[in-house]
Amino acid sequence: MHAFRSHTCADLNKSNVGETVRLSGWVHRIRDHGGILFVDLRDHYGITQVLCDPDSPVFSEMEKVRSEWCIRIDGNVKARDEDLVNDKIPTGEIEVFVRDLEVLGDADELPLMVFGDQEYPEETRLKYRFLDLRREQMQQNMTLRSDVVASMRKRMWDKNFREYQTPIITASSPEGARDFLVPSRLHPGKFYALPQAPQQFKQLMMVAGFDKYFQIAPCFRDEDPRADRSPTDFYQLDMEMSFVEQQDVFDTIAPVLAGVFEEFGGDRKVDAPQDWPQIPYAEAALKYGSDKPDLRNPIEMQVVSEHFAGSGFAIFAKLLEQEGTEVRAIPAPTGGSRKFCDRMNKFAQQEGLPGMGYIFWRKQSADTIAQEQGISVKEVNAKIKAGEIVLGEEAAGPLAKNIGPERTEAIRQQLGLGVGDAAFFLGGKPKAFEPVAGRARNVIGEELGLTDKNRFAFAWIVDFPIYEADEETGKIDFEHNPFSMPQGGLDALNGDPLAVKGYQYDLACNGYELVSGAIRNHKPEIMLKAFELAGYDENEVKSRFGALYKAFQYGAPPHGGCAAGVDRIVMLLADQQNIREVMLFPMNQRAEDLMMNAPSEPAAEQLMELNLRVIPQE
Repeated sequence: MHAFRSHTCADLNKSNVGETVRLSGWVHRIRDHGGILFVDLRDHYGITQVLCDPDSPVFSEMEKVRSEWCIRIDGNVKARDEDLVNDKIPTGEIEVFVRDLEVLGDADELPLMVFGDQEYPEETRLKYRFLDLRREQMQQNMTLRSDVVASMRKRMWDKNFREYQTPIITASSPEGARDFLVPSRLHPGKFYALPQAPQQFKQLMMVAGFDKYFQIAPCFRDEDPRADRSPTDFYQLDMEMSFVEQQDVFDTIAPVLAGVFEEFGGDRKVDAPQDWPQIPYAEAALKYGSDKPDLRNPIEMQVVSEHFAGSGFAIFAKLLEQEGTEVRAIPAPTGGSRKFCDRMNKFAQQEGLPGMGYIFWRKQSADTIAQEQGISVKEVNAKIKAGEIVLGEEAAGPLAKNIGPERTEAIRQQLGLGVGDAAFFLGGKPKAFEPVAGRARNVIGEELGLTDKNRFAFAWIVDFPIYEADEETGKIDFEHNPFSMPQGGLDALNGDPLAVKGYQYDLACNGYELVSGAIRNHKPEIMLKAFELAGYDENEVKSRFGALYKAFQYGAPPHGGCAAGVDRIVMLLADQQNIREVMLFPMNQRAEDLMMNAPSEPAAEQLMELNLRVIPQE
């Protein structure tokens, strides 16, 4: 028999009754039933119940065993009584009577329990990650991650892509985040960088004639952490193709991702790739307040400025006199109660706004009609009973009173709302209020039960602007990927930079950006002009992007690609809200590894070797 096990803790069933077996694993739970010890023995694959009573030669040793000790047992497989069968686990029909026991590793008092669903502070979980990872949910998450990556690889190979590895130590490159720099020992005073993405290398591979490339690529960015973003490193399914247009990239990657979500998404619906809408960036910002909209939520915002211009609501009326301002409405079907409207108003205040205007529609009351017609409530009720008056809807809320019934009715008609519905309003310069409006849309969809939780809703976001202007200085800079081909080529760059759109695209799913990519700028003259508009002169371009600039002068093919975030995809499939739940050894919110004690101070000898000196901060 093998030194440690003949079977895993998920293998045994009724067909093994009568066999002598050897199992190794961790003590998941111990129960003492009147002198009979029942132990749930756990390994990576499952749980087997083993039992030990005073007839066992190792009973006294088994009494000393505690939770999370690592043990090996030898024993006989027995069938459980029918009324004791546990149909929730594969081994639920049997149990193993222990004949021999070896403690492979005992355990100190545990800082967190593996058995059960207790919640522990994230700091504790990350410091003792090796214990946290023993928990069933974490084992499932990491197994899912491994399976998803394997599926991605297979699907890419099936599409005639080959996997290539690009360098991990390279030169600094502006990819939209801060680099992690690595000092060079052999070249004092100079630094390498960990790659933010394999962007330049994969483009150079296309110039080198490889045609199709993919990689499960590690990427390194010194970023502020968020629930859906690691502050240090992450993995992406990176791909590039030659002789393609934007739609070719969509047609290649969409079936791969759809297949992964169908394979691992359980019973949640996945829309067919051909049904994934392509939404221009400007339209996404207007309708959803986000370039990564959650389309499970049917709410679409609309511009309603005309109804407030010159109205009795002075705040919006005066606001609209300023250039570049507008008022947008967020429809809230079924949200027509003062209680809900007050709750959303409080949400706006928590977001740093004074509040959020609202109107809600309700059935007309006899009191309102009596006031309008100058008759008594009793007469109104009589007319209602006689069918002479039919109750319609009426608008309520401070805004409705200020702008009057005609404008309020026009808003209702535009938004397609009725009795029991509401609308919320935000105004100003769109870039300033869009993020809050987008979050409000999400909250409204969630609170009113409008968001379909049983679905993965994908959308391509296209036509991204290449440039943006600093509001204070007016300086033009890249808003998105600087390596994108401008729509219209060189001619487009001779006009207004802020009007230039790129062949750049993202794939959004359920409110998260899963994919980002572009058709690349592969012409040196367009590259120089594009960077010139953002303040980079020719010498700086040649210095910072010398390899690409040179390569583009030697027969560069049209090419494009994208990268899909592996961690974020697994997070969605695992139905988790925090990306750290699907990463083996993540950093905490302060970009610290509490388990390995990183970052740490280097030894003096290490600094001397690298010709570095740390200047103490006051």
